[in-house]
Amino acid sequence: MLPPKQTLSKPQTRLDLERIKSAVPRISPVFRDTPQYACPALGDALDCEVIVKLETANPVRCFKGRGAETVMARLTDNPGPKSAVCASVGNLGLALAYSGQSRGISVTVVAGATANPYKLERIRASGATVRIVDGDFDDARHLARQMADSEGAFLVEDSENLDTCEGAGTIGLELIEHGDPIDAVLIALGGGALATGVGYAFKCLAPTVEIVCAQPKGAPAMALSWRAKSVVETDRTDTIADGVAGRRPIPAVLDDLLAVADHVPLVEEHSIIAGMRMLYRHAGLIVEPSAALGVAAMLEDRSRYRGKRVVTIICGSNVIATDFEKWVIKQDDDISL
Repeated sequence: MLPPKQTLSKPQTRLDLERIKSAVPRISPVFRDTPQYACPALGDALDCEVIVKLETANPVRCFKGRGAETVMARLTDNPGPKSAVCASVGNLGLALAYSGQSRGISVTVVAGATANPYKLERIRASGATVRIVDGDFDDARHLARQMADSEGAFLVEDSENLDTCEGAGTIGLELIEHGDPIDAVLIALGGGALATGVGYAFKCLAPTVEIVCAQPKGAPAMALSWRAKSVVETDRTDTIADGVAGRRPIPAVLDDLLAVADHVPLVEEHSIIAGMRMLYRHAGLIVEPSAALGVAAMLEDRSRYRGKRVVTIICGSNVIATDFEKWVIKQDDDISL
């Protein structure tokens, strides 16, 4: 049960709790009510009780289907363009392609030259057009904005578009409605949609829960901005966690993050890989690097979570098989976890 309405306090953000609740029926059932369960083997390895929230058990294998469904449902209802364009390293584009195909909305996805080819192949297979631009995600974001202006398509800017954040916020509702006490929620931090959406739901409905947003040291722009309380841009990214690799935080999203995040650690690449191995070995999960950021944060700061009840959101499993084999399978026996 949710806390009585009169006891709730809402942080000052762009998000709105009633809009998050109203998004639930707009999201296809294939993306809702995802598995959440205690994983004793993983908890034993990390010295705490670990609850897994599995956002990969859906057709696009990531959490972004919730936000994409919210975007496309509202686009269908409203007058105006019935085409959409976005910049994506893969998962947002895949989710929009899936939702657009089911609603007859054309989707164009702009990706940087280093984007995951496996994800791009699946985007094309879902009926979307893919445009490749020289450079990285932030270069793709610039071209997507230009295309929206010149072609009249609806621009879906991940995290800046509130639907992407509030769709993700429905994950928080499900965790809270489950009813069991939680000490901390660990969330992958990239552009900010997942972190701000889930974080906002908890700050409204269960404000004592610690909101931990983990980011790679090789792509630290949002974490550095949170610490500085102003936008910090970086010149480059260098991380295997391509799903969270941005260089230029969006100011409005940073403001939301400042209102909901309690702790924003930066984690090492070797910890991300170790987290992937642990999720595979102890939970039987194949995940992409971004989904292991929560476990990586626990590995690097065990005393913070020891004896606590902690949720880690498994946000994506779109990983190239050869990369997963290289990072997890071949080296699994080399490191004792």
